[in-house]
Amino acid sequence: MGFLDLFIVALMPVLKILLITAVGLLLGTERIDILGANARSDLNRLVFFVFSPSIIFCNLSDTITLDSLATLWFMLVNILLTFLIGTALAWILIKITRTPQHLRGLVIGCCSAGNLGILLLIIIPAVCEEENSPFGDSSVCSTDGEAYAALSMAVGSIYIWTFTYPIMRISASKKTEEIVIDGPSIGDNNSRETSHLYSEIDTEALLPSKVCPSSEEYMDQVEPQSTGSEGKAKVTLLKKTTLQLKMLIGHIDLKKLFAPSTIAAIIGFIVGLVSPIRKVLIGDDAPLRAIYSSVSLIGEAAIPCMTLIIGANLFRGLKSSGVGPLLILGIIAIRYIILPSLGIVIVKAAHRFGMVESDPLFQFTLMLQYALPPAMNVGTISQLLETGQSECSVIMLWTYAVAAFSLTLWSTIFMLVVA
Repeated sequence: MGFLDLFIVALMPVLKILLITAVGLLLGTERIDILGANARSDLNRLVFFVFSPSIIFCNLSDTITLDSLATLWFMLVNILLTFLIGTALAWILIKITRTPQHLRGLVIGCCSAGNLGILLLIIIPAVCEEENSPFGDSSVCSTDGEAYAALSMAVGSIYIWTFTYPIMRISASKKTEEIVIDGPSIGDNNSRETSHLYSEIDTEALLPSKVCPSSEEYMDQVEPQSTGSEGKAKVTLLKKTTLQLKMLIGHIDLKKLFAPSTIAAIIGFIVGLVSPIRKVLIGDDAPLRAIYSSVSLIGEAAIPCMTLIIGANLFRGLKSSGVGPLLILGIIAIRYIILPSLGIVIVKAAHRFGMVESDPLFQFTLMLQYALPPAMNVGTISQLLETGQSECSVIMLWTYAVAAFSLTLWSTIFMLVVA
């Protein structure tokens, strides 16, 4: 297949995302206000607690087997690499742009955490269903692709709440302490919206405590103990690394780690791997097939609802400012130029050394994980921590606008590489 044919195949799912996002953006405007703050709150809860867990459970339980685990294990490593490399590149960007302290965690989150769930669930099956798709039979391709996307969503959610969230929480610790002391302003609309949106979450658990001090406090506590006779000896690199890891672990919130999507992924793995349970729930002759069908029907609402929410949330970015163009360009360069380029090298190297099989769809999915826009959960975390919310809206607006073009181009390049 030629470049133009693959470009058209890659363009179709991106156009679908754009159209649904545009509808969400329109519904979120103040003139129409169907997806205003309260409506987004209710819809977000449905997606978080009902729709996303349902689609993850159904896709994993239907496709995951003991044999498939031999192929899928590298995805866990691949997603971790996207987070680690994105974080390293973000630190370089922070040093170059001299990003303010309270926004450093936001920059790291936008560079490291990609939208590993909903976009993959849209793009991969849509690519499989195109007439000129390079991935073979459309039914087999769609089934496998949905499993890859569901696993990507589950693993990405775990990494976001165990890796990205602690980093953003540490970065926001100083501002959060000021909020605890002074209390939120009664007239603060963002505070009211955040409180309404996440009222079920114990926000006190999000605030830094003496058990989890900031990195500066850790260094202040340790340096006097590490001084030698001259009084000027510094903490060794190993000691600093150990302290940073302890601090990061101390900020992990187990309540977020075991989110509904994570629990659904665990149950989906159990159903898929344990043959007797699988035969009871899945199949035309399964006694409890009505339960599985009902959950699957509910899960189908996840993709349109989440895409509408993305569009409605982007409307806030149109009215916000405060982020320098250099910082936005840096994040765009990391997410859409450097990471995808490295992704090709990493996946092809893993295939060369036998860690990834020759399945072109799986390799395409692994590469695509490096080219996605920032995860919407980054915006959720910024709202929970009540820091960088307007800046996050601006970053999301521009990164998702550019994603419409970059996703199409990189999807075409990835298909050329794996075909």
